[in-house]
Amino acid sequence: MKVGKVSESVLKRSVLKQMHTKRPEVVIGAAVGEDCAALRLQEDELFVLSIDPITGTSKDIGSLAVHVTMNDIASAGAQPIGIMVSALLPESVEEPELREMMRQVDVACAEIGIQAMGGHTEITRAVNQPILTVTGVGKVKNGKLVTTGGLRPGQELVVTKWIGLEGTSILAKEKERELLERFAPSFIETAQGFDRYLSVVPEAATAVKSGVSAMHDVTEGGIFGALWEMAEASGVGLEIDLKKIPVRQETVEICNFFDINPYGLISSGSMLIAVDNGYGLVRELEKDGIHSAVIGKATDGNDRIVVNRDECRFLEPPKTDELYKICI
Repeated sequence: MKVGKVSESVLKRSVLKQMHTKRPEVVIGAAVGEDCAALRLQEDELFVLSIDPITGTSKDIGSLAVHVTMNDIASAGAQPIGIMVSALLPESVEEPELREMMRQVDVACAEIGIQAMGGHTEITRAVNQPILTVTGVGKVKNGKLVTTGGLRPGQELVVTKWIGLEGTSILAKEKERELLERFAPSFIETAQGFDRYLSVVPEAATAVKSGVSAMHDVTEGGIFGALWEMAEASGVGLEIDLKKIPVRQETVEICNFFDINPYGLISSGSMLIAVDNGYGLVRELEKDGIHSAVIGKATDGNDRIVVNRDECRFLEPPKTDELYKICI
């Protein structure tokens, strides 16, 4: 397509016509010529905003962009409402590819129950692969906002589903040919399908009902990065049992194949939750069909320790995500 904003005809048929889910809070939504979206909220509600780009992959980028951003909204204890989407595309992108991205966006919006309220779509020489940046909007009642920095000494830490889901799915799709040299097609197909677990909106809703004090979705830097960030934001120490961190065998084997660390692999689909009674939360999540595990607790002081049988190691500040060693 030609450099510049996409034409009005392309915008109408390949972007706006793909957006179907609506929310009652949205007064002004996506339309030709509209530069802003407008929402109507109650007096006792707060806006919650988040923004994320997808740069590590171009496959299933529409779905990833929505889920990653709305997971941030959910981790604040907020109810997701909608998104604004900015699509920067190289000249090599054809209109059917744009339409497929927007279809993916709409499917993800429908799954969560949010509205794509507007955005910007442009062909530019500044990028060599599609980049979708999504701004998420949510709402939460006054006094119910959950932060990353609410972890208190003595509280237990729960991880939902399994770590490394997003990174495993991306690697299985981007590096399928290489992986097929060692693994069976059914193994690769299972790993590729981990993207169906990417939303943490359901577990966040269950966790909020259980009185959590902090939540953090596990993204770049993996579980080790998320643990460090929550502890740093809260000013506490940690005692974590490595063997209790839930991880799928497909993730372990694919990480071994590429010689990368699954605990430092991007992990959208997994939520780190701080709560007084971790095992009680695990039971509540299990009722909703969500696997989870208590992996440790917060401590006084600043030592952040990961125990692996008789060995101990200290957590370090997050480093470059393991995915980028392979896919960038």
